[in-house]
Amino acid sequence: MVEKFEDKILSKLAKTLKEKKAQQIVILDMRKNGQNVCDFFIICHGQSGVQTQGIASNTIRELKQDIGLKPFQVEGLRNAEWILIDYGYIVAHIFREDIRDFYRLEDLWADAETKTV
Repeated sequence: MVEKFEDKILSKLAKTLKEKKAQQIVILDMRKNGQNVCDFFIICHGQSGVQTQGIASNTIRELKQDIGLKPFQVEGLRNAEWILIDYGYIVAHIFREDIRDFYRLEDLWADAETKTV
């Protein structure tokens, strides 16, 4: 069976996040929620700003190198509290742990189908 490109991207994203020890990786399927700007969120956190920067930088580099995919936009890389990597229909949110606990995106989008990686 041929793997869909979006599944390949999600799989590669999860793998690269794990390589840099990202914690509590979850994928939210936003397609059934209606009026969303993307199809999937992938959310994780690191223990420090340095780690979140490392996770994000590695993710950007690996997806570009292995799949040829560049993000449309990257936000928050400098302050490293909440880094957003926008790949169009997939958006990665890489938080510092305390910031993730504060914003609780998973609760905000509680009606989305959730998969823990």
